[in-house]
Amino acid sequence: MAKQTIDALVSGGKATAAPPLGPALGPLGVNIGQVVSEINRKTASFNGMQVPVKVIVDSSTKEFEITIGTPPASALIKKEAGIEKGASNPLMDKVADILIEQAIKIAKMKEDSLLGKDLKQKVKEIVGTCQSMGILVEGKPANETIVDINNGKFDEQIKSGKTELTEEERKKLEIERQRLKEEMEARRHEFEAKAKAIIEEMKGAEKNAIKKRLIQEKIPGPLIRELLPEDAKPEEGKPAPAAPQKK
Repeated sequence: MAKQTIDALVSGGKATAAPPLGPALGPLGVNIGQVVSEINRKTASFNGMQVPVKVIVDSSTKEFEITIGTPPASALIKKEAGIEKGASNPLMDKVADILIEQAIKIAKMKEDSLLGKDLKQKVKEIVGTCQSMGILVEGKPANETIVDINNGKFDEQIKSGKTELTEEERKKLEIERQRLKEEMEARRHEFEAKAKAIIEEMKGAEKNAIKKRLIQEKIPGPLIRELLPEDAKPEEGKPAPAAPQKK
């Protein structure tokens, strides 16, 4: 029996007959409404995330089978951390904190796609991803938590496979997330004020010189790109200066 496969990326629990699913399924003769309903049932736990799905259709009987992939580790981490995006400057800014149990949960969900030979190694991969997103693990920078994992600090939790948090633990993490947010905003205001003062002080100087000074003062790159003035434009009615001729 011939089978055809449709691969798509859908919003968890919110797939519709609109593209990409509808147009791809239409020519196969299946009941699109049933397919969409089944996809939404299977992806409901991934609400707010993009989820890879595979629809396998038997072209003769019109029966279908749906398999669900897992969202990227970064999307699962953001859901566990209760944030919409990671830090734009992860080395400096920390946007949330998660517990080792949450890292274990994500490692188990992504088990088939991680490289580690055992759960402990896979948990370290997830913690490493937290490092690049500006997310603390157990109240520490992720690279420090990896050292703790290597030293066996979390062997008991990993061995037990505990993945769920108590309501009290979740409340504490929410308080910590809010504290980190306020701390990051305060630091941004401080850097912004310093950068604006430098830009005003060097008004009229070449852009590269201003940029060099801002970097020397350790102003974060994203803020430099946001605040640094564009190159001067020619006045209205006047042509831009001609580029120098190569000799």
